[in-house]
Amino acid sequence: MMAIERPTRSDRWDDEQEEASRGGRAAAFKPLTREQAQALRAADPPLSPWRVITVQGAVGVAVAVLAALLTGRQEVGWSALYGAATVVVPGALMARGMTSRLSSMSPGASAVSFMLWEMVKIAVSVAMLMLAPRFVQPLSWPALLVGLVLCMKVYWLALLWRGSAKR
Repeated sequence: MMAIERPTRSDRWDDEQEEASRGGRAAAFKPLTREQAQALRAADPPLSPWRVITVQGAVGVAVAVLAALLTGRQEVGWSALYGAATVVVPGALMARGMTSRLSSMSPGASAVSFMLWEMVKIAVSVAMLMLAPRFVQPLSWPALLVGLVLCMKVYWLALLWRGSAKR
């Protein structure tokens, strides 16, 4: 039987230095000083998840009031408000979990925490949708879905806010 020889990599740093000497991507990397990092953080502050949740709640209330006024039926407004709640309540649970001290202990704990809270968010959303006919009677599914979708679209507004804040 013939053995296949593989080239061994004794030191990854040698490869990076070699790439840097050829003008590769490694040459473009330059570590930031403490002052530069602080200036970068100040120029691009993170968007608070609580701000997004608050705006989602406000959009949900506005949609519910508008739906009730346009249709003249109070149950349509309650259905739209419940649809907004199926976005806001699970989102608030996830924001609370992700902003806890335990979630930011290490990168690994943060990743596991994110997956856990995302599963909780999905489970609570599905449970709320399944319980909708029990809590809102008579239920208007189209109004519920309009409230739900418009509140979810607030995430896009948050991305636009971040983009316009950078300019």
